[in-house]
Amino acid sequence: METQAKRKIDFSFRDKLDSAVEGFRHNYCYQCGACVADCPAGNYSESFNPRLILLKALLGFEDELISADSEIWNCTNCYTCSERCPQDVRPVDVIIALKNLCVRAGKAPELVVNVSDSVLQSGITTRVTSLAEKRRQELGLPPIKAYPVDELIKIVGKG
Repeated sequence: METQAKRKIDFSFRDKLDSAVEGFRHNYCYQCGACVADCPAGNYSESFNPRLILLKALLGFEDELISADSEIWNCTNCYTCSERCPQDVRPVDVIIALKNLCVRAGKAPELVVNVSDSVLQSGITTRVTSLAEKRRQELGLPPIKAYPVDELIKIVGKG
């Protein structure tokens, strides 16, 4: 019979999450499960369960939540859980706070980092290739406009 090691609540992680924008909301979750019922990510992924993510946050399971392969990255940010929550926990806001902690810790998935870098460089999520520009011209579409990324960089504090 396999025994599991006992774990203690990690209050330092809870404090860290509390200091993130909207992260404090996990403290109000009483684990009713209303967030799970209509969750589209939960319907398509066995590993994604917003109630369990909130429970892990309550218990301070930083190592399970703050990593590139954490289940938080499966959240579609649809806000269905927040609409269903009777306690106004706003689980999606807690998940976004967890994602932000991942980014700050340098533990975001490579794809997320690449898309973020692309937005900071060009203002859009994908590279515009010469083929795309040519095709747009053939279709009579205007060129893709330049975005004021300098303003975006100021907002996110990367400049």
